[in-house]
Amino acid sequence: MDLGITGKRALVLASSRGLGLGIAKALAAEGANVLLVGRSGDRLTENCKAINAEGKGKADWVWGDLGEDNFVESMVNAVKERLGGIDILVNNTGGPTPGTTEDMTADKLDSFFQSMVLRVIGLTNALLPQMKQQGFGRILTVASSGVVEPITNLALSNTLRSALVGWNKTLAAEVAGFGITANMLLPGRIHTDRIDELDGANAKRSGKSLEEIRAASLKTIPAGRLGKVEEFAAAGAFLCSGPASYVTGTMLRVDGGASRSI
Repeated sequence: MDLGITGKRALVLASSRGLGLGIAKALAAEGANVLLVGRSGDRLTENCKAINAEGKGKADWVWGDLGEDNFVESMVNAVKERLGGIDILVNNTGGPTPGTTEDMTADKLDSFFQSMVLRVIGLTNALLPQMKQQGFGRILTVASSGVVEPITNLALSNTLRSALVGWNKTLAAEVAGFGITANMLLPGRIHTDRIDELDGANAKRSGKSLEEIRAASLKTIPAGRLGKVEEFAAAGAFLCSGPASYVTGTMLRVDGGASRSI
């Protein structure tokens, strides 16, 4: 299938590694020009070299920290200077610290709300006018399967990412008439460094070994394995494509069947 995004300009947040990097690679493989964002210049430089070596879409990078007050302004400027405009925005953020609802102090809530919710909404709003003017836009927000089935010991993530669900659904209806789609992509157990970190935290909390934690997790996944970043990214690339122009306001789960909700 031709995804129809050759030459399209994409900004991919939190793309120095993991799911964000996977989506950036998938978009570039389809011919899109991608601007990676992260806090590790060395890693981003290597990522761009690898993507550019493929000879399809071009890749560049810019330093960006969702925790900084000037994040939205700096990303808008980077889009103008590095991409010359925007067609695809992939909203992706790092996950908050594990913990229960009792661990959700006011300071933690405020800090992670700024980086995981406020900056995502602010950047989207800042880039929407150009998408409306050109009559094309793809907004993809990466969240978590925890928004449909809360994940134990990830109270902050379950709470803050769920705020984006209502926002995305509202946004999708508001911009559909301009040729813009807004969808959410929900990863289940995709094998990334983040998954390894969370399994390690659960092992420490429960007193079990990492192997026991991982084995118990796999038993809850009908597919019987962890997902691959490439599988997740392929779903993301489709939602950013031309053929997906009539898909909006949705939440697509990539979880091997783990979520039991309908």
